[in-house]
Amino acid sequence: MKKTLCLLAGLACVAGFGQITEKLKEFKKYEGFFPFYYDGSSDKIYLEVKDLNKEFLYVYSLSSGIGSNDIGLDRGQLGNEQVVFFKKAGNKLLLIQPNLQYRALTDNALEKKSVEQAFAKSILFGFKIEGETNGTYYIDLTDFLMQDAHGVSERLKSRGQGSYSLDKSKSAFDLDRTKAFPKNIEFDLMLTFKGQPTGNYIRSVTPNPELVTVSQHHSFIELPDSGYNMREFDPRSGSYPFSYYDYSTPVQESLVKRFITRHRLEKKDPDAPVSEAVEPIIYYLDNGTPEPVRSALLEGGRWWNQAFEAIGFKDAFQLKMLPDDADPLDVRYNVIQWVHRSTRGWSYGSSITDPRTGEIIKGHVSLGSLRIRQDFLIAQALRDRPFAQRDDNEQAMLDLALARIRQLSAHEIGHTLGFAHNFAASTNNRASVMDYPHPYIRLENGEIDFSQAYDTGIGEWDKVTVAYSYTHFPEGVSEKEGLKAILEKSHQEGLRYISDQDSRPMGSAHVLGHLWDNGKDAGEELDRLLAIRSQAIENFSIDNIRTGEPNTVLEDVFVPLYFFHRYQTEAAAKVVGGLDYNYAVKGDGQVVVSTVPVAQQKKAMNSILQTLDASVISIPPSKLSLFPPRAIGYGGTRESFNGKTGVSFDALSAAETTADMTLSLLLHPERASRLIQQKSVDEKQLGLKELLDQLINNTLKRSYKDAYLSEVQRTVNYRVLMHLMNLAAHKEVHPQVNALSGAALNQLRSWLVTSGDPDMREMVRRIDAFNEERDDFQVISSPKIPDGSPIGMSCTQF
Repeated sequence: MKKTLCLLAGLACVAGFGQITEKLKEFKKYEGFFPFYYDGSSDKIYLEVKDLNKEFLYVYSLSSGIGSNDIGLDRGQLGNEQVVFFKKAGNKLLLIQPNLQYRALTDNALEKKSVEQAFAKSILFGFKIEGETNGTYYIDLTDFLMQDAHGVSERLKSRGQGSYSLDKSKSAFDLDRTKAFPKNIEFDLMLTFKGQPTGNYIRSVTPNPELVTVSQHHSFIELPDSGYNMREFDPRSGSYPFSYYDYSTPVQESLVKRFITRHRLEKKDPDAPVSEAVEPIIYYLDNGTPEPVRSALLEGGRWWNQAFEAIGFKDAFQLKMLPDDADPLDVRYNVIQWVHRSTRGWSYGSSITDPRTGEIIKGHVSLGSLRIRQDFLIAQALRDRPFAQRDDNEQAMLDLALARIRQLSAHEIGHTLGFAHNFAASTNNRASVMDYPHPYIRLENGEIDFSQAYDTGIGEWDKVTVAYSYTHFPEGVSEKEGLKAILEKSHQEGLRYISDQDSRPMGSAHVLGHLWDNGKDAGEELDRLLAIRSQAIENFSIDNIRTGEPNTVLEDVFVPLYFFHRYQTEAAAKVVGGLDYNYAVKGDGQVVVSTVPVAQQKKAMNSILQTLDASVISIPPSKLSLFPPRAIGYGGTRESFNGKTGVSFDALSAAETTADMTLSLLLHPERASRLIQQKSVDEKQLGLKELLDQLINNTLKRSYKDAYLSEVQRTVNYRVLMHLMNLAAHKEVHPQVNALSGAALNQLRSWLVTSGDPDMREMVRRIDAFNEERDDFQVISSPKIPDGSPIGMSCTQF
């Protein structure tokens, strides 16, 4: 009886499998890397799986986004690539992601297994086997594809936009973007998220914020063959590191193995000094990009071929237009995608890489379409009466904006070639497109000149990074020695490399690693920019907007001019208490670390103190009549001045905002602690007490006879007082910082009480209140500085 039941059960199972197999004949079949079938009657996809336990690459992404830089879910945004494989378990196929972070590269199978079993793996999904024929399995892939793989609901929640969940009844496959190719298959789905909106960002970009529909893309990709050669990472190379742990490593060596990420590039003729590539690196520009931006992006991106030519490749890097029928997310295309958002936002370069080796399989650049408008706005603010004679006098401003777009194209492509930022390049005559370039504007005989605003062509440092990553070493030539020679040569030529972790404005300390700066000496460049700013403000008039535009627009044009010095101030502030160091390795002869010379620190300090001087940062009274209350239909935005006077333009708050920016940099708690240490090591160095004394003398003890300048200076002085209190009360500084800042406050109080000025008495009151309740002190915020970092976007990261 038992045998009969088992036989019947087996026949039922076979019958069930056969039934779905027969039904598949009625569905639309896609022949590709994995064959699959689409059932239009149920909107389901069935996948055909022949090779169990064979690894492939799974990638998810967004083919259409939300359009908000603040939320950060962009069209074309790549998700996480994962090596996966199917494994049969009972009546299921499990999709398993192995743990590639921990490995044992050995011929000892048991040693490999011991590492594999020591660390967790991830089962991404379990699929019921719907049918089987001669070792080929059929599974329903629908539920796997129709899930929130990209984390849209979590992103909306984390950004404070509301609680959303996937509504499958309002979701479906997009067959126009669901395709099959020999080495990859692509699935695209429209997903609708239903919820209650709580944030303004989501309300501003959706027709119905309770129903948010995006498109999610899934790719199954054949992994590259074993012909790729991994190249060791060197912290001096400018390349991105790719790493894992190898537990088969001898005890005397490091477990961590570090390599660079790069495209596969080989010479057709390995022995020839110059050769074409077996397969050139080809990028494609989104065919939805308009002119004249299209031509600028193509020109700037093609600069990279100069660096590949320098290492003996002919036409190894190419940039073309994306075919009209190609999908930007198809892994076969390296793509530069033109991305729209409701506000200015980041451009960025991403890649799909092989997690086993670090080989770049697909480069994908996202360029924010509004960036160019900010550069145009900067030029419009700096020009002397551009629309005095006619309203189409735009060419000089457009030329500057397009020059920036060329550089941006090269920059973001550089990331997808495997290269990190180099924020020290501006000190080497603009040696890298991987820096963040501030427009180099010149003041010539009282005239503002844009002609050298942005560099053209690839930089000398970029040639070094390409040489390190992509040089082909002929048979018999040591790759290790060849790479060492490349880096030694760059050091001998004086090229410097400092990347993100040492260059961001808050907390970092490198004397050369700055964003949006120019020149070898940050203080000198600040002086130069302040002079340009002063001239441009003097020139500024109603003719900086077109005929018929409201004066409200003129206020918006004035914003980037008023804050023109902001990024160079960041750079100069880092010189104070700053360090000079390299990513040195033993024996390379580079400076390991040294303190910035005292003369250079004091020079930078004096330059920075100008930005707290009312005569420098006040908006001339003659210009205030240009800025009426905002016109109807032209309300303020995050890129507008903020103030405390209601509808009227608040000149005092503008000064307060820019002063607070300077003080938050100059009196950063970590900088204050560094000043304590550097003074203790070298008594001739700049110390915190000297900085505080100079600050107080140049602000609180500065006086003006002019009533307007006096009020501007008082506004600045209140911010100085606030930041002194912050240092005195801060809990994450050396206690000596608290002591010196507290002493400076008490000495200041003694000086203030001798005055009969009402503001002086108010400062005394605030100091007394602070001393009584120091532990409860909180910084009173100033009006927020308008968005604008980095230049040409809105917010973080190029």
